[in-house]
Amino acid sequence: MLSRRLILKQFRPVGNRRFYSTTQPRSSAHPTTKLFINNEFLESKTTKWIDVHNPATNEVVTRVPESTQSEMEAATNAAVEAFKDWSQTTVLTRQQIMFGFQALIKENMKSLAELITLEQGKTLVDAEGDVARGLQVVEHCCSVTSLQLGESMQGISRDMDCHTYRYPLGVVAGITPFNFPAMIPLWMFPMAAVCGNTVVMKPSERDPGACMLLVDLARRAGLPPGVVNVIHGAHAAVDYICDAPAIRAISFVGSDTAGRYIYERGSRNGKRVQSNMGAKNHGVVMPDANKESTLNQLVGAAFGAAGQRCMALSTAIFVGESKDWIPELVERAKKLKVSAGNEPDADLGPVISPAAKERVCGLVQTGVDEGADLLLDGRGVTVPGYPEGNFVGPTVLNKVKPGMKCYKEEIFGPVLVSLEVDTLDEAIDIVNANRYGNGTAIFTRNGATARKYTHSVDVGQVGVNVPIPVPLPMFSFTGSRDSFVGDTNFYGKQGIAFYTQTKTAIQVWKEEDATVTRPATSMPVMK
Repeated sequence: MLSRRLILKQFRPVGNRRFYSTTQPRSSAHPTTKLFINNEFLESKTTKWIDVHNPATNEVVTRVPESTQSEMEAATNAAVEAFKDWSQTTVLTRQQIMFGFQALIKENMKSLAELITLEQGKTLVDAEGDVARGLQVVEHCCSVTSLQLGESMQGISRDMDCHTYRYPLGVVAGITPFNFPAMIPLWMFPMAAVCGNTVVMKPSERDPGACMLLVDLARRAGLPPGVVNVIHGAHAAVDYICDAPAIRAISFVGSDTAGRYIYERGSRNGKRVQSNMGAKNHGVVMPDANKESTLNQLVGAAFGAAGQRCMALSTAIFVGESKDWIPELVERAKKLKVSAGNEPDADLGPVISPAAKERVCGLVQTGVDEGADLLLDGRGVTVPGYPEGNFVGPTVLNKVKPGMKCYKEEIFGPVLVSLEVDTLDEAIDIVNANRYGNGTAIFTRNGATARKYTHSVDVGQVGVNVPIPVPLPMFSFTGSRDSFVGDTNFYGKQGIAFYTQTKTAIQVWKEEDATVTRPATSMPVMK
């Protein structure tokens, strides 16, 4: 069990700052999470607080403020003021800060992972992976000297040249989910800042600790005051970000309902919005696949992180004789150990909250009620030493049909729903009929099969013998259909495009320079 001593360890100072306060507000027995404005950690003056629970014990580990209107305005004003100077810094200055930032993330990897496990529940190994995937984006930001290049063409007409430049937008905002407390913030504020923007972040109110440590590391790396600021809260903070005139763009990752709301409200107010939302990712298993590798990858991708990944492989389609592998898949899933994330032999930890556990278990029951075969039931799992934790064990529902609720909805828990079909074409039809388009995978040894699937499925990210095809940051995260709304995707070239605006300059410098003796009054014609 995470002891009180270990919990208090998480509130240690980082550098000379402390982003958790041990000064309890209004007789509270728990530490509080601070705001971050102008490179200062500030105690909120709010009267409204949100408890953050350790999902393995349901003990309160900190309290998060619902930022007041004046606090949110102060964060935005700090960003507005900082933009005046930050947008004029050289690209080399911004690059050097990113070099320092990525080095500090590496030095503090274990501290970040501990915070994630404490507040979010995932295993320490998985938490380090959370940080590592975000770190890759920061490392890619160090390539800004190439990423933010414009274009030019000389001689578009006589003595005339055309140049394009990528300028920062201004103040931008990021709203992050609970399931990746480090990776998703690192998708947002480093790329925005390295392009010359300033940022207002609102981390998930369920697990803000990793984001708070990251912004402190950014401060230590040299980000000037006001370049990155952090507010906290729930609905009111989201509405503020959508409505604040100074905020030019919003990046969001989270649920369907919130994502569409933010996109519609933000867009209505003239903001750019990129919104990654829900998913139902299918893994298609062909009979010629490598059985050992495929089963291991299915189990890991379905149940890792307790299924709380937008790219979790939550649905398996077994084609033809591959359905005979299902019993062995169930046996492998049974061997996974469910425990608190800080336990060294844990394979998966708890889900985020009691409400999430109830929802997961309820969706499993709908599958049973609608005729699916419950091959493995993890709803009654008990974890010694953690009687109050939000644990759900690996669960497998077989012979699921596309009309079932457990298929249509994103379960977001350690549940694999499986379908059986006779042909690849049937599998493709099922995938394309589903409304989501985040990711999919096919397991096969046949190149022609893989190629056909890759080009036939209407899904933004496809893995061939790769169960979770999340692109590295030199590419972009390209979820599609109902998994994404917006104009450009996260990180990579599309991320740079999102955080910049293009300015085109057409210049003419006459060869004869100042020797023109008469003004031209006729219509100019390009030749």
